Amino acid sequence: MTDDEFDAALIAAAFDLGAEQGWRAVSAAAACQRAGLDIAKARRRLPTRRAILARFGALADAQALAGTSQDGVARDRLFDILMRRFDFLQSHRPGVAALMKALPLEPALGLWLARESLASMGWMLEGAGLSAGGGRGGLRRQGLLAVWVWGMRAWLGDESADLSATMAAVDVALNRADQVAARLQPGAAPAEPRSADLELPLTAEASVPPV
Repeated sequence: MTDDEFDAALIAAAFDLGAEQGWRAVSAAAACQRAGLDIAKARRRLPTRRAILARFGALADAQALAGTSQDGVARDRLFDILMRRFDFLQSHRPGVAALMKALPLEPALGLWLARESLASMGWMLEGAGLSAGGGRGGLRRQGLLAVWVWGMRAWLGDESADLSATMAAVDVALNRADQVAARLQPGAAPAEPRSADLELPLTAEASVPPV
């Protein structure tokens, strides 16, 4: 078993365990026992819940960024990237939903996940060809994180096979980001959407922590 295969098996076991018994029952050792994996290797690679979740996030980012193109407008590229990230979450849907339910009882974990998700949004922006660096990039990351949180709220209740409700929510949130950017540049009057200018954090009217 390669390292990547080991990580995938451990992550799958952890999310299955979280879905069945709640995330307080999740640990690297418990996931190893469930999947019949080498606990010594887990100690080296993914020894804690945060390490497991960080690896999960990295894999989600990798799928979202795979095959990115600079064709089209930034808004469309961001939409495609975010939806590929949701596709990855879909493969562990029950465990992710259980994690979201557990976070209000674990605020420290929730804050850590928010920071991790903000970093991920930087990669999403860079994958779409937009700078995530500096003060301007920091505001872009916060704006895109709000788009992601809005999409997460829809995804948690989306039972459609094609994630149509999630797609609609992400589309609406990106349009809102365009409107915010346009207000910051009143004389610009762009002819096409300007998600490239995600300059202001959106107010995501949702209590769903990011992941």
